[in-house]
Amino acid sequence: MLDVSDDVRAEIGDEEADRLLAGENTPGSYDCTSCRTPGDSEQERTSTVLFVGDETAVLAFAHATCLPSQIVTVSEEQLQGAVRSITGEDAAEPGDGAPGQAVLGVTSGLVLIEGELRPALVVEPTGPIARPGTASDGGDEFLPLLIEQGFMPVVSLDGLPPVLHGWSVLLAMGRLHAVLQPGTGGSSPVAWWQAHQPLQVTEAWRAAANKTQSVLLFAAPAGSIGRQPREDLLRDALDRTAARGQLVASMMPLAGT
Repeated sequence: MLDVSDDVRAEIGDEEADRLLAGENTPGSYDCTSCRTPGDSEQERTSTVLFVGDETAVLAFAHATCLPSQIVTVSEEQLQGAVRSITGEDAAEPGDGAPGQAVLGVTSGLVLIEGELRPALVVEPTGPIARPGTASDGGDEFLPLLIEQGFMPVVSLDGLPPVLHGWSVLLAMGRLHAVLQPGTGGSSPVAWWQAHQPLQVTEAWRAAANKTQSVLLFAAPAGSIGRQPREDLLRDALDRTAARGQLVASMMPLAGT
């Protein structure tokens, strides 16, 4: 149940790709490189993700529902962080100034709020987020950084979060491309998060987004929500995370269709 994209095949070669698809080199059980929860390539669709650095390349695996098979170009330093993450050797010891590279995992789903199904994105990093320009000290600045940007802490999902002006969610041809934030000094918006390849959303999610012309964005620290296979389980995880005071949210206009 392995997916190997044409780009990945071209990079690793037909022989290696065919061995993977034939089951000779399949990972079996693995930790998803996106959401960091366990996966099984024999039980569920699995994507091959090739991290390519300046000098080396590393093949990793992800739930197909988290990431499509693709090539991810990273710096050599980021690649070494990815290697440590993939092999379970988490980023370097605190204080040595060489943290692993955290990746933002994004899940789409419909969330029932005030009697209406609302299109939502749930953002959870794969590891702690350090404040830009500072060495990681083992703390996680993800939520404080978002609150400084205007996201609001959420203690329950009983009501809609306020609109975060200047931000938007870019949807094109029914696929999710990016979350945009205001540029500096009044310049054009820039990508806060951008999909390496546009992510497919369900027709129901797209219809709800087009109806409301808005998307809710929930964010939580690494390890707080995890990959949830159904929307009711995602809602339960959001409720628990909000009750723990670990959830922030905002509403953003929809850009595109």
